[in-house]
Parts: sequence; C-alpha cells; structure tokens
Amino acid sequence: MKFGVVVFPGSNCDRDVAWVTQGLLGQPTFYLWHRETDLQGVDVVILPGGFSYGDYLRCGALARSAPILRAVVEHAHKGGYVLGICNGFQILTEVGLLPGALVRNRNLHFICDRVPVRVERNDLIWTQNYTQHQVIPLPIAHGEGCYYADRDTLQHLEENQQVVWRYTDNPNGSLGDIAGICNRQGNVLGMMPHPERAADADLGSTDGLPLFTGLIASHTYA
Repeated sequence: MKFGVVVFPGSNCDRDVAWVTQGLLGQPTFYLWHRETDLQGVDVVILPGGFSYGDYLRCGALARSAPILRAVVEHAHKGGYVLGICNGFQILTEVGLLPGALVRNRNLHFICDRVPVRVERNDLIWTQNYTQHQVIPLPIAHGEGCYYADRDTLQHLEENQQVVWRYTDNPNGSLGDIAGICNRQGNVLGMMPHPERAADADLGSTDGLPLFTGLIASHTYA
C-alpha cells in the first residue's frame, strides 16, 4: 500500500507518520510537497499535524489553497483514503471534505497530554482492528482542537454514524465529546489525537498502530 504524506511549511509530524508507515510497517511512503499537484499514485493521503503556514490566519485556512489540496480533494471524491491528523483534521474541515470546524480550546490554553478516546465505530477500514467501544489513550497537542458545528450538522453526524472517535474525558470542550469524524462514505477521516505518536513500542505505546495495520490488511486482501 502506498502512502503519501503532505508536507506544508510548518508541518512537524510528517516524519513521525512516515516512520510508522515506512519505518515500522515497510510500506512505500512519499513526501508530497504542498506546491505539487501529483499524488504519485498513492493509495492513502495523510495530512499530518503541525502548524501549516504558521497558522497565521486560522488553523488550516491557508493550507486549503495549496495546489496539492486540489489533488487530495479529487482523490477523496473518487473514494481514495484520506487521513487528517490534528492540523490535518483542521485542513479537512477548511477544504470542505469534513463538516464543522476546530476552534480554540475551551480554556484557551494549548493542551499537550495523553487522553482516553473511545472507538465509536469499528466497521471502517480505519478502525477495524479495534473493538467496538474500546477505549485507548492517545496523545493530543493542540490549541484549537475544540470541535464545533451547528445543531443540524451535529444531528446529522450522529444519525449517519460519522463520529469515529469520542473523548471519554473531554479535554478541550468539543461538542458531543467529538475527537474524530469521517465523511458519509467513510474514506475520509479527521482526528485530533495523534495515532502516529502511539505506534512505536520504543515510545511506550502501540495503541495507535492498529489504525495503520488495518489499512494495510484491507489492501492486501482486497
């Protein structure tokens, strides 16, 4: 399975992701510079965490106009897999691939911690290696991670089972305790927690690794 990791000025988790997909799992992984327009035939596009363009306007707002995003949106509309982690989740909402927005944390402070999150669905390619309602600790590191949407959008997310990850002890004020959502088709996933930072036993946790191994297993047996 081919992975493409988009790199923006200010990205700081791109190499963390590549260490998991290529270093630990041995999958071909390409860095996709924000000015490029070709996804190089990858199966999964990952928008990593960090501070794209320095977050000078609003988290993810400048990144949505990057040339590579046009190819990412087209890839998603064709059913290709797209994962946005932290800043990547913010970008997915800005570009319209996922509904809602990520706004300032409830306490207005940057939060860097490891928090428990619950798997709300395990029938997706992203979560099939977890059990339903399994609770795992994952790292978070964000100042604008509070998920917000209007009442109708929140209702549609719940009715369509688009909430994939939910905080069990909400650290940032996210409505509905939402930590991650997918689109209606399930091929686009955005999440604030960092599974790539909990994927290497040398770092003390592999709770995030099943997200990546599930993708690879589905591709292998497809």
